[in-house]
Amino acid sequence: MPLLKDKDKKYLEEEFKKNLKNPVKLYVFTTDDECQYCEQTVEIAKELEETSDLIEAEQLDISSEKAKRWGIDKAPTTVVTAKGNENPRIKYIGIPMGYEFSSLVEDIRRVSRNDPELDPSVKEKLDEVDKPVKIQIFVTPTCPYCPKAVGTAHKFAIANSNITGEMIEAIEFPAWADEWGVSSVPHIVINGDVQFVGAYPDENFVDYVLEAYRKMEKAPS
Repeated sequence: MPLLKDKDKKYLEEEFKKNLKNPVKLYVFTTDDECQYCEQTVEIAKELEETSDLIEAEQLDISSEKAKRWGIDKAPTTVVTAKGNENPRIKYIGIPMGYEFSSLVEDIRRVSRNDPELDPSVKEKLDEVDKPVKIQIFVTPTCPYCPKAVGTAHKFAIANSNITGEMIEAIEFPAWADEWGVSSVPHIVINGDVQFVGAYPDENFVDYVLEAYRKMEKAPS
């Protein structure tokens, strides 16, 4: 049974026709073990693939060589990347449904255009980051503020190849959420060192990224 309504598919077809520029690849990593939302996550990617010739979807197991190379060990995980220039910096760990479906659509558009849509002052701050920084955003499908936080983290990942943005669906991975004391969402964890709650504007969010980066710089080697 299709997950997208016909009217929604038609809307996406029109939007992607206007806004996509270069091919985008959606990798969906699944497992044959217990995985409540793997099937639906694959269906989402396939239905998105049907909306544009510039979108390609591929399903892989988390035991695959690519999953191991990319450090992916949880299912379902969706990676959004430019086709032919693969870098797993934009991830959805858990099903990208509810409000997070809009984040996925926006990521496809931005990746296709290779445009993070950031203010130059924010981009200039991000340029300072020259070592790996991981931004994890714990969300729930019914959180209306979460897509903004996810979108910001993923824009930063598009802007700087040292940054990875991971959406993590807290209800699907409760032990992981408990590990970081997640009680409200969006709950952001940067490099396992800096945490905050809320959907902050880009110009404020970037300061937390730099805080985590500078802590890493000061850490003894």
